[in-house]
Order: sequence, then structure tokens, then C-alpha cells
Amino acid sequence: MSRPLIAALLLTLPATAPAQTVTPTTETATKPVPLHIGGRIVPAGTGYQRQWPGTYLEAAFKGRAVDLNVGSGDVSLRIRIDGAAPIALVRPKPGRYRINAPNAGRHRIRIDVVSESQAGATGLGGLFAPTGTTPLPAPKAAARRIEFIGDSHTVGYGNTSTTRDCTEAQVWETTDTSQGIAGRLAQRYAADTRVNAISGRGIVRNYGGFAAPTVPQAYPYALFDAKTPADDANWHPQAIVIALGTNDFSTPLKPGERWADRAALHADYEARYVAFVQSLRRRDPNAFFVLWATDLADGEIAREVRQVATKLRATGETRLAVVPLTGLTFGGCHYHPDLTDDAKIAAAIGNAIDARSDVWKRR
Repeated sequence: MSRPLIAALLLTLPATAPAQTVTPTTETATKPVPLHIGGRIVPAGTGYQRQWPGTYLEAAFKGRAVDLNVGSGDVSLRIRIDGAAPIALVRPKPGRYRINAPNAGRHRIRIDVVSESQAGATGLGGLFAPTGTTPLPAPKAAARRIEFIGDSHTVGYGNTSTTRDCTEAQVWETTDTSQGIAGRLAQRYAADTRVNAISGRGIVRNYGGFAAPTVPQAYPYALFDAKTPADDANWHPQAIVIALGTNDFSTPLKPGERWADRAALHADYEARYVAFVQSLRRRDPNAFFVLWATDLADGEIAREVRQVATKLRATGETRLAVVPLTGLTFGGCHYHPDLTDDAKIAAAIGNAIDARSDVWKRR
């Protein structure tokens, strides 16, 4: 498959609005534009490395343009100026890209990483002000914060696809975390978000039993290297939304796996899930947990999530809701939730949050 320098797509804008554009530039503006960053990142030289999905940069500037420095690694970006429809920057080569605004006024810009990066960390070098542009203070952090922990359903795996039959390349191209569950709830609550999710991973078992760190094992690290610790000291979400179990239970046990039978797998899953939630509770004593599950695997996933909730409540946990999801079409790649499903899931989670009047009052 060819990999052009830029695959930039200007989506629907009002006919009278001047076009936003993104083009490579050889200029080397050095004045940084202050950033508000969402997601786990690691400082690297003058920029950042990131690997968990859902990373975003927000900034403000006065002028006609701002430059984005893109580092190594494949990413699919969505760039919005002043909330307009996004420009897609897909698999850009490392280098500088000039983002041109419609006019020379004051602007707010947001750049979302919408692709998954399991293969390796990717680099973002930040935003810089070219001649004629004045950096403005970074947008303030949102008062509301939501953390999402999960697997491919939380990532938004192939969610914009119009077919379930997808090649590996098509999965990558049709994955859009910003239009998925996390993006929808971020918009609903004007919240900052973190998306700590990895496709194919579970609580104690990965899809088909393949060997790789599970989500709880990968969770303490900022990158998928099991050595770069995540700095969550200043991250305290009021809501933590978790969906894990699809990969633990959607495939049969194979010879050689460590569980003698399904009952042993259930017991291990329940104990590890309870311990994982309790570790998050110690970090964030006031957070409200939402555990959601589909009705896949003949309801086994949902039954096990209910068992986890029962055990948590038996230990005194009260700030917890379980949200079962039925009636999804799974029209995305490889029978994953599509955008219609994402909207339904996000609405159900939002209803569970709204049912508790004190979620946003606690810090």
C-alpha cells in the first residue's frame, strides 16, 4: 500500500468558510506554543513520546498559522481549528507541518491522535509559532475528568468502517478514538480524558490466549515497554469507565493455558479485576466507577462483570455502577462496535453517571 507524505482530507465545512489547510514546511520556527496535553505522554528531547490511544494537544494562538512538529512512528491525526470540521493527517512523515487558520485572529487548535500504536511509541514535537503568529496561554484543564480503561471497544477499533470485513491496514485506517466512546463522553461533559486501552488484551487473558501483558499489567507504564512508569500524580478523574472481559472470555481455552477449566478462569478474572479496581480506588478515593459489558460470549462477559461488582460491593464499595449493553449491531471491523454502537454505549454510560448527582462535585 502506498504511503503518501500526507493524506489530508478537509471534511465538510460551511461553503463560505475559508479553508483550513495543512502543508509540509521547511521553516524552523522555534517559539513554542504552550500546550494542554491529554493522555499519558513522556517528555523526549524537545517533544514527547506517547503510545496509549486518545492523546490530544490543545493550544491557542493569534495569527494565520501554527507549525506542528511530528516525530517518528505511524499516527493518524485529526486537526481542528476553532471547533471546525477536522482535517485528517494520516501517516505523516517526521517533520514540520504548517496548519493554516482561516484568518489572522485568535484561534484555538486541537490535535487528536485517533489511531492505535501497539507497534511502538510515536513522537509529537509540539506546536511552534512562525513569523507573524503570537503564542497565547494554553487552554486550562477541564474541571471534569474521565478515565477510560479497556480493550478494542474502548479504542474504537475499526469503528468508522462500513464493513465488518477488513484488512489490517483498513482496521488501522478506520479506527477513530475521537469518534468513539471516550470522544463522545468528553464532548457530553466538556471533560478531559485519558484512554488507557489496548486491543486484544484482557484482565487475566488476552484474545485467543496470546502472550502479552494484560491491561492491568501494562497499566502502570506510560509506554508499552514495562519500564517507563506513568506519572499519574496530577491526574484524578471523577469518573473511571472500565470495559474488560471480551478478550478473557470470547475464545475457548487452549491446551497449555494455565487455567484448568472455565471455572478457574472465572475465579482468576474476578479476583484480579477486584484487585485492579481497588488499586484505582486507593489512588482516587472519590472516583465513581462504571463497569460496562456487552452481551457477547453468550452473556458470559456480562455475568462475570456483575460478579466483580458483587464482590466489590461486599468489601464496602458504593461508588459503582454496572452498565450492561444489549442490541448492538457490531458493524465495525471484525464485528466491533461501529459509530452507531459507540453512540449507544456512550449514552448508557452517561445515563449511569447522570443518575449520581455527586459525581462531578467530588475531587
